[in-house]
Amino acid sequence: MNSLGITLTTDFGDCSPYVAAMKGVILSIHPAVRLFDLSHAIPPQDIRHAAHFLAAAIPYFPPGLIHVVVVDPGVGSDRALLYVEVAGHRLLVPDNGCWTRIPSGDQPPLVRRLTERRFWRPTVSATFHGRDILAPVAAHLSLGIDPALLGPVVDEWVRLPSPPLRQEPDRMVGEVAFIDHFGNLITNIPGEALPIGPLRISVAGRQLTGMVRTYADAPAGTLVALVSSQGTLEIAVVQGNAARTLGVRVGEMVEVSASSD
Repeated sequence: MNSLGITLTTDFGDCSPYVAAMKGVILSIHPAVRLFDLSHAIPPQDIRHAAHFLAAAIPYFPPGLIHVVVVDPGVGSDRALLYVEVAGHRLLVPDNGCWTRIPSGDQPPLVRRLTERRFWRPTVSATFHGRDILAPVAAHLSLGIDPALLGPVVDEWVRLPSPPLRQEPDRMVGEVAFIDHFGNLITNIPGEALPIGPLRISVAGRQLTGMVRTYADAPAGTLVALVSSQGTLEIAVVQGNAARTLGVRVGEMVEVSASSD
């Protein structure tokens, strides 16, 4: 099956030659392929950030694209490189769990370990598998080769643990799972599971009462809670930065309980 194109997600930044080198390898094999940059601003070696990014973005793409992900602090070690089919999407990734929060739907993922060197560059650097393995494999896939040629199916791979979430009848305890560019705190607490009625929300020693539907429902500078576009509880400062205001990082505990007020 010919590909609709190849997307690239890395932690390389915008000023390095690394993304350009990967594109050069891909275009040398398939000059007509379409290339799409999803992000090269993943924080360096931050697998959790990459996992959230992919889970929030990949489900909205059409099947047929090949998604190459290079957030790979284990490069050069014995970690594997994988070809993954999950919920109709195809990815080439390091085996560090970065893809494992993408919703899999009703079918289990199909995972292959990349072992067939004829689809790699002749010389493989110990520190740049994105260029020397993932990029050429993506290019060959975009030309329509059978993924079965890439390597054997495996049933063991690294799974990134989900952030802890404790649910009780009138109380939930989760954590900040992601902080976006605006400093909004995206939690792992599902909006649909929030207790019914008035709420008390606690984070970093601050308490919020109630929810708003949109940022515009409160004055600028107000600390608010709402359901994010990803369907989970979000804590934000209207026209401000909640992470900076509260001094919060990913992993900060968030508690939601029914309010008696």
